[in-house]
Amino acid sequence: MKKLYNIFTLALAVLSSSLLSAQQDPMYSQYMFNTLAINPAYAGSADLLNVTALYRHQWTQFDGAPVTQTLTAHSPLGRESIGLGGTIVNDSYGPIQQTAFYADVSYRIIFDRTKLAFGLKAGASIFQADLLSLNPLDQDDPAFAGNIESKILPNFGAGVMYYSDRFYVGLSVPKLFQNKLWDSSLPDFQDNTERMHGFLIAGMVFDVNRYVKFKPSMLLRAVNGSPPSADVTANFLFYDKLWIGGMYRWQDAVGLLAQYEINNKFKIGYAYDYTVSDLGRYNNGTHEIMLGVDFGRKYGGDKSPRYF
Repeated sequence: MKKLYNIFTLALAVLSSSLLSAQQDPMYSQYMFNTLAINPAYAGSADLLNVTALYRHQWTQFDGAPVTQTLTAHSPLGRESIGLGGTIVNDSYGPIQQTAFYADVSYRIIFDRTKLAFGLKAGASIFQADLLSLNPLDQDDPAFAGNIESKILPNFGAGVMYYSDRFYVGLSVPKLFQNKLWDSSLPDFQDNTERMHGFLIAGMVFDVNRYVKFKPSMLLRAVNGSPPSADVTANFLFYDKLWIGGMYRWQDAVGLLAQYEINNKFKIGYAYDYTVSDLGRYNNGTHEIMLGVDFGRKYGGDKSPRYF
């Protein structure tokens, strides 16, 4: 009974705008190493083919809690200023599952030591809701009389980034369309749509000494109809191999991050978030695992490490 109640509550929080107080799209603790998922202007920034996979299990031991798998790939187009990429995101929470497929393209203006990139993201999500599995208290509630089967939600987004080898700042809106989620054959809510998300990200690397570097970064998240939120992260890089740091998500969570550069081609990262809001009493935190692989060589030779 407790499991059904938790799933029922979580599903209502996602589907009903009157109860929705947080973002719909996935959040990431390792956003600074998974930037293409939120900003298409990042495509091609590695100057070689990069593939990154990320798995996030949010609020473990909370029934119906979000689980997200993300796969991104991007590369410059030859020696030109065009960057191409692709993003696949599978996100599930309660009876809801949404799988998104997006293509990313960027155009980069290359200066002496910096680059200014403009990006577009286009694709669609497949939205499904197994409402019949909820077993609501009111068995005659028409809102749960049928499932939502593979509804296609086309969308596109845009972003801009200004960056160098040592800093970056970016602004993006990954989804500009506010598609209706609820099937027309079912009862409607006041505002049953996808919410528009805006992201502002920034980071910089400083030399502490010959062997240690310090990288502060931040992400500001604004969601249409919800209060803004912010992540602040501080990472230290030791011997150009090991990243260790901490993060704070405003009034929501604190966490630890670590990443190891296996060599110039492979890196693996892990993040753990501990919920400090009231929801923390009902879960054991959030786990996030990331694997990144680089293929080929950068123009001018490989540089280790890559900071962003």
